[in-house]
Amino acid sequence: MVLLLAAALTLVAVAVAPQDRARYEGAPIHYERPTVADPIARLRARMAAGEVVLEHDDERGYLDALLAELGISTRSQMLVFSKTSFQAPLISPSRPRAVYFADDVYVGWVPGAPVMEVTSVDPEQGPIFYTVDQSARDGAEIRRADADCLSCHDAARTRGWPGHLLRSVHPDASGMPILRSGSFTVTYESPLEQRWGGWYVTGTHGAARHMGNAVARETDRGEFVDVEDGANVVDLTERLDTSRYPSPHSDIVALLVLEHQTEMQNRFARASYQVRLAAHYQSGLNEALGEPEGTISESTARSYARQADSIVDAMLFRGEPALTDPIVGTSGFAAEFSARGLRDAQGRSLFQLDLETRLFRYPCSYLIDSDAFRALPAPLLERVWRELWDVLNGHARERDFGHLSEADRRAIVEIVAATVPGRPAYWTQDGDSRDPLR
Repeated sequence: MVLLLAAALTLVAVAVAPQDRARYEGAPIHYERPTVADPIARLRARMAAGEVVLEHDDERGYLDALLAELGISTRSQMLVFSKTSFQAPLISPSRPRAVYFADDVYVGWVPGAPVMEVTSVDPEQGPIFYTVDQSARDGAEIRRADADCLSCHDAARTRGWPGHLLRSVHPDASGMPILRSGSFTVTYESPLEQRWGGWYVTGTHGAARHMGNAVARETDRGEFVDVEDGANVVDLTERLDTSRYPSPHSDIVALLVLEHQTEMQNRFARASYQVRLAAHYQSGLNEALGEPEGTISESTARSYARQADSIVDAMLFRGEPALTDPIVGTSGFAAEFSARGLRDAQGRSLFQLDLETRLFRYPCSYLIDSDAFRALPAPLLERVWRELWDVLNGHARERDFGHLSEADRRAIVEIVAATVPGRPAYWTQDGDSRDPLR
């Protein structure tokens, strides 16, 4: 199985040797354990207890009921027409796969397909993979499908750990990715011109160009995607029958938010895995050497620091390319998303979008207020909080955060202090949070 978010994966993945899962199966990580606390695991428990019954629809199976139960807005809909799911024979430019998401759960649906693909984020274990049987009309059957999905989602492009994967490809007229032409792994750091090959994209973006909405054409120099054909598309009705989908859109703003969110969650999960492994090794080393419990070697400390750096970089959008033109979506996702979240006394929130020169008005990830962030191993979480504080107060010099103005830094400190529970005591809403910036 391929994660619902993958816009392109090699279709010969079955021939690729499986990754070594010994790092995260068994102690100390136990990724394989059945007791997880992601949104789908919680839903399955409620269904087993008879508290929830998902209603089946003749046209879309359990899609509408599942989205409603998980609180996922149809405005988040994005359409992928590349043949990159394990249900590839059913997918084409005229029958794309739809992807929907909330903060910690993702749903992939193909019209008429026998199953839906779901990825749900456990605070400690990261992405957990499921399928929903669409043919079972007398009750939804949701099955955990890690064994199938990890054949692709524990790979080089996910750094060898379970992870989300977004890809941009050169699709042919049937949606088949032309792998000899190459592809891109997409994150919030990717330049716009490398994004969305094999995706539909609705929204305006001025003179900037991307790879969406178009198929690759063959020339003497190889295949290329006509970016002009896919630019500033606001209506898909001439490209496919959108009436079978809950929404006629594949919103550009939803795509941009998705790319930040999945990369942030990947970094949380990878950092958690690696720090837990390092701590486990350190504990054994301390016992063997007769060192006091809690002793941290220099190599272990460096491992913790590397993971903290990775999280802080993504959380503060380090490396995000500037937008050259304003972005405007079509589905209403931007307004709905920006209205979310707690606000400080000035009415500011980390969910507010900018879309003029960058994605967020206040470039600090809203996932700082998430179960996945709070579940990071304590030594790592402490380092992340301290490094965020140092960067935002101008004390960190090792890496460049020049994209953050003094006003940005002050605003982020104040918003986090006012809206994020569980922050350290030194993050206050009064004097201490502002004094270093004066």
